[in-house]
Amino acid sequence: MEISLAGRSAIVTGGSKGIGLGVATRFAQSGADVAIVARGREALDSAAKTVDAAGRGRVVAVAADVANAADVRRAYDEIMRALGKVDIVVNNAGTSRAGPFEDLTDEVMQQDLDQKFFAALRLTRLVWPQMKERRWGRVINVLAIGAKAPRGGSAPTTISRAAGMALTKVLAGEGAPHNILVNALLVGIIEADQHVQRAKRLGVALTEYMEGFAKETPIGRAGKPEEFANLACLLASDAGSYITGTAINVDGGRSPVV
Repeated sequence: MEISLAGRSAIVTGGSKGIGLGVATRFAQSGADVAIVARGREALDSAAKTVDAAGRGRVVAVAADVANAADVRRAYDEIMRALGKVDIVVNNAGTSRAGPFEDLTDEVMQQDLDQKFFAALRLTRLVWPQMKERRWGRVINVLAIGAKAPRGGSAPTTISRAAGMALTKVLAGEGAPHNILVNALLVGIIEADQHVQRAKRLGVALTEYMEGFAKETPIGRAGKPEEFANLACLLASDAGSYITGTAINVDGGRSPVV
């Protein structure tokens, strides 16, 4: 199936690496104008070159910390000046943080909520009015399979992600009459920089680290960003026009629940 996003403009947060970069690149390949948002300027500039080479549309790279409300507003305003409109939002920012409940301080929980839940809420709130006015919009919240099936020792991430799943359903119900479709994609193990960094901290080879996860995944391997991006592209397009309010596992069968 050939999927077209021609004439659409998209924002992808956490767009400089891993899943975010994969999604931004796939959107560009499908004809969209793409804005990527992340904190690191150097990684952003490198990612922008990759995205630009993939398509013929406009590419905007905005350095911002989406955990900060003022930065979300600044990034949105900059993107609007560059692209003129936003049709698609992919709320992807945030890395996995997990530990024992007894170690979960108010500060850590709030930081996680700001980076993941409030970042998505604030950016979506900014784009919502224009989507309603044009009667077309797509919001994709990138969550984790722990949002559905949290394990012990998985806070704060699974708590923040569960809130994101609830937000997805609320927005889907309110957006549907205006042709704004809202879905969540739940990550299992996808090849990404956070795994590279975690393997380094643990002092193990990346291949050994990833093999441990592969054993717990029925399909027998980690996913690739482009595999995740293909589904995101479908949901962002007219081809996904009857899908809203869902939380889809993209995990090689890893989740214990559907």
